[in-house]
Amino acid sequence: MFIGCHLSSSKGFLAMGKHASALGADTFAFFTRNPRGGAAKAIDPADASALMEYLGEHHFGTLVAHAPYTLNPCSPKPEVREFAHECMADDLIRMEATPHQYYNFHPGSRGEQDLETAVGQIADLLNEIMRRDQTTTVLLETMSGKGTEVGAAFEELRAILDRVKEQEHIGVCLDTCHVYSAGYDIVHDLDGVMTAFDRVIGLDRLKAIHLNDSMTPFASHKDRHEKIGRGSIGYAALRAVTEHPACRDLPFILETPNEDEGYRREIRLMRGEIPWGESG
Repeated sequence: MFIGCHLSSSKGFLAMGKHASALGADTFAFFTRNPRGGAAKAIDPADASALMEYLGEHHFGTLVAHAPYTLNPCSPKPEVREFAHECMADDLIRMEATPHQYYNFHPGSRGEQDLETAVGQIADLLNEIMRRDQTTTVLLETMSGKGTEVGAAFEELRAILDRVKEQEHIGVCLDTCHVYSAGYDIVHDLDGVMTAFDRVIGLDRLKAIHLNDSMTPFASHKDRHEKIGRGSIGYAALRAVTEHPACRDLPFILETPNEDEGYRREIRLMRGEIPWGESG
């Protein structure tokens, strides 16, 4: 398995790669710009090239970049949708400095709009910014369903996917906390959830996993991540996700509330290098 966590990009690309290695990781996630949105730091081509060389030398898996949380591609407000368009279009250009990685984003919240309108807005944005010659695969993230979020149901993600023109460059990132909160019981029926994902979306679209426990109960429709084994999903169920045939070869990204030492411990825990009783 490839496993890592979110790292700060403020010190540059190569520094992130070395930071990941120091934690025992062989993939990682990073925000393409401030996670609350805004201007992006200029890319140093030499630094990006050095990272790519480092990834190859140390046998890293695919990285999972993340769009800012504040972007809302299906907002009822045109200016908010335009801001998402500008940021994501710029991000896809910048991603080519580190080719053949993943770019993950939250589909957004539709407000008072109907679902069909929101789905169309998200797909339209993607069709405007994605290019046939890009190397980046864009990932829709599964959501918890709080408020008017789009993407809590697999069918909603499928509706977006069906409207995207560049089918070779689109996929899904499954977040364990989100799907459990959305009502997909990965604790008691992981096989059933993966079967449903395959039937509705297709397992060939599953490209990455956000590996998180949940502070809230099953089907709570809340988005509150917890440390591995400390929430309502539990260590055993999350370990089963990492070992499931549909998931085990994908990059796993920890988004748990941790500092470096906590991530280092969770990476070892999920690799089976330490038993749950010694997880801290």
